[in-house]
Amino acid sequence: MKLLLGPAQVAGWLEPAALETVIREAMIALSSGAATAPPRIAVRTPLGLLAAMPGRAAGVLGAKLVSVFPENPTRGLPGHQALIALFDESTGEPLALLDGTAITAARTAAVSAVATRCLARNDAKVLAILGTGVQAAAHWRALTTGFGFQRVVVAGRTSARVLECAKAWNAVPAPSFEAAVRDAEVVCACTHADLPVVRRTWLRPGTHVNSVGIGGHELDQAALDDALLVVEAMTAFDPFPIGAYELQGRSASGACELGAILAGRASGRSDPAQITVFKSVGHAVLDVAAAAHVWRQASHVRMNSDESQQESAR
Repeated sequence: MKLLLGPAQVAGWLEPAALETVIREAMIALSSGAATAPPRIAVRTPLGLLAAMPGRAAGVLGAKLVSVFPENPTRGLPGHQALIALFDESTGEPLALLDGTAITAARTAAVSAVATRCLARNDAKVLAILGTGVQAAAHWRALTTGFGFQRVVVAGRTSARVLECAKAWNAVPAPSFEAAVRDAEVVCACTHADLPVVRRTWLRPGTHVNSVGIGGHELDQAALDDALLVVEAMTAFDPFPIGAYELQGRSASGACELGAILAGRASGRSDPAQITVFKSVGHAVLDVAAAAHVWRQASHVRMNSDESQQESAR
């Protein structure tokens, strides 16, 4: 094992703009078949699950083990916790073991940023973040980097936590999910909600929605019915834990992959009043690409440090 990278080390290599570029390239590679991964598998407990996600992307092999425990925030723990292992794709040699919790949050937000640039209206000025946890914070960071939003609105289940996030993010606290959605032109739903926090009747014409919750129903069916529906991969329509709860039993007809739009093989927004929805369920290709990005930066710094030490010893 050449590198072991903990949470603080990993977080230092997740700059939003650079990660967004990495994820954009990975989305195109995934849609074209240049990057691949088998379906995710999971084992359940009464309170959560542990999923395994191997894949090949960005010139390496990798696998993520991720636990999803929705009640963890009440215990002061992230709802998602993970490890990612990387291997040389030519020899199978282990390259690195990385803390995957920060990578999962950052790459998920980076995908939403890519989707927003691709699908949202250029004149969108108000961003709503639904949720107050780790994923919501990652989306705030990613969606306020290089975007032209004039106002950020935040909503959540606990008013004290909403006020805390609003202060930290220079955002406006909303009294409800409905109020936040009605006020926005771009919505990021980052919750474990069992009932919809985004309803079609709340959405303005032309709104773009990013939904990243995988364990519940963040969107009502009417919102999906009336929207251009975009996914990471068509496996989003497969049974859980591979796909999204909201898409179970739903036809993939009319939906398209984000990578296909980015590559010009599919059409995106066709009208300023069109509702667009990006439903994210996570994909191993994106985790491996993001982890490889972190590993390469850390390896470069380590190599330069070793060379400097060798030079000093001469």
